[in-house]
Amino acid sequence: MKIKKLFRKLLDRLFLRKFDDIKIQKGQLFEKYLDNNLKNIKKLEQAYFKVFSQDNEDGIIQYLLKSFELETVKFVEIGTQDYSESNTRYIFETRQCEGLIIDPFPDLEKKINSFLRIWKNKLSIHNEFINAENINKVLKNYSFEKNIDVFSIDIDGIDYWVLNSLPSKISKIFIVEYNPFFGAKKEISVPNIKNFERLKYDPTGFCFGASLKAIIKLMEQKGYVFVGTNRLNVNSFFVLKELIGKINIQLPDLNNLDEFTDSKINIINTGEKKFKSISDIKENVKNLEVVDLKMNQQIKLNEIIDKI
Repeated sequence: MKIKKLFRKLLDRLFLRKFDDIKIQKGQLFEKYLDNNLKNIKKLEQAYFKVFSQDNEDGIIQYLLKSFELETVKFVEIGTQDYSESNTRYIFETRQCEGLIIDPFPDLEKKINSFLRIWKNKLSIHNEFINAENINKVLKNYSFEKNIDVFSIDIDGIDYWVLNSLPSKISKIFIVEYNPFFGAKKEISVPNIKNFERLKYDPTGFCFGASLKAIIKLMEQKGYVFVGTNRLNVNSFFVLKELIGKINIQLPDLNNLDEFTDSKINIINTGEKKFKSISDIKENVKNLEVVDLKMNQQIKLNEIIDKI
C-alpha cells in the first residue's frame, strides 16, 4: 500500500512538472513576442500574459525587465501562499536570479520543495507574518534591504503600512495589491493591525488593503511612477521615476482612476461566488473601521461608503 502511494505521488509530481514545463514554454514564446515588439508596446495591456501569476502579471513583469535590460534579477515577494501561483515564480524558473519570499503558509519550505526545482537559483524562504515593525529587519537578515529589481506585495491586509515602512527607492519595479472596492477617489486603508487577517476582520472579504489612490500617493513619495494595473484591477505596477523614460507606454491619468477600480465583490463567506455591488453589502460592513489617510484619522466605513 505504501509503495502504491509513493508511486502515485511520484506520478503526480511528474505530471505537474510536465504541465509546468508546458506553461514555461508558452511564456518563453511570449518573451520572443516582447523582444520583437518592445518599442511598439504603447499600453500596458499589450504585455498581459499569465504563466504562474494570478492574472497577467508575468507578461507585465517581463516587459519591464526587458525594457530596463535586466538579465540577472534580485526579487522579493511578500504574500505568496504556497508559491505555485505567484508573481516571481516565472522569474525563478527562467532567469538567473536571487529571491526572497515571505508568507505564513504552513510548512512553506516543504511545500515549495515538492514542486519547484529549488537548485536552479538561490531562493530564501521566510515563513512568518510580515508587518510594519518587522519588515525591514527581515529584509536585512537576508541581505535584501537594497538594490532589488522586483518587489511584490500582496498580503490582503496591511499592505499600505508595510510599504510605508520600506525605504525609498528600494526596488526598480513594484507590484502592489490594492483594494478596488475602496473606489478611485478616497485615500483609505484598513488600520495597522498586527497579523491582520482579512476574513476575520470582515467575513465578506470586502474590507482589506488600501485604495489605489492611497497606494499611488505613498509610492510617489518614495520616488515611483504608477504605470497601470493587471486585468483584474487588483495589482498595481510602479517603476522608479529615473527609469520611466525607458518605457514607451501611455501613462494612466491620475485624475481619473475609475477604470482601475471597476470591480464587483465576490462575497467570500457564502461558500459560493456571488458578485455584488458595495450597496448590496453596505449593512454588513458599515461599522468596520478604516483610516482616512488624508485626514489622518480612523473612521467607520458608514461615514464614506456612499462616496466610494
